[in-house]
Amino acid sequence: MSTYTIKMKESPVLLNEQGEEVSPLEILRSTEPHRVYAFDGQMGAGKTTFIKSLCEAMGTIDIVNSPTFAIVNVYDVEQPYKGEVYHFDCYRLKDIREAMDFGAEEYLYSGNYCFIEWPEMIEALLPEDTVYIKIVPQENGDRQLILDSARA
Repeated sequence: MSTYTIKMKESPVLLNEQGEEVSPLEILRSTEPHRVYAFDGQMGAGKTTFIKSLCEAMGTIDIVNSPTFAIVNVYDVEQPYKGEVYHFDCYRLKDIREAMDFGAEEYLYSGNYCFIEWPEMIEALLPEDTVYIKIVPQENGDRQLILDSARA
């Protein structure tokens, strides 16, 4: 398990456990070769905001926003993570059948990066090697990111 802190300033900064500033890509590097990331946190915890900074650091050429109504957004990324990234927001799903109907398994097992908000809605479909990231708001406005590469 690893812990990071997002210092909320004019522009949020990610710090590792030693308090050193790191790129959001450090999360991907430290969890290689995993590709599926389940983000847990209360409404407003910063899941979409962190996924946006992660996709931008990956080199996306698309505008990253919440896929609340679309359920999944597809972003093209350039170097160094050339390919597609899938961003899920499962909040509005009524049951797992809806996820299966839009082909969630094809995305999850594609070998591309998948970032999932509200993963509990599709828990049974997630690969065994899913990385869980809990985002916890702190009293001072910062966020704590707790990574666990085992099922929650």
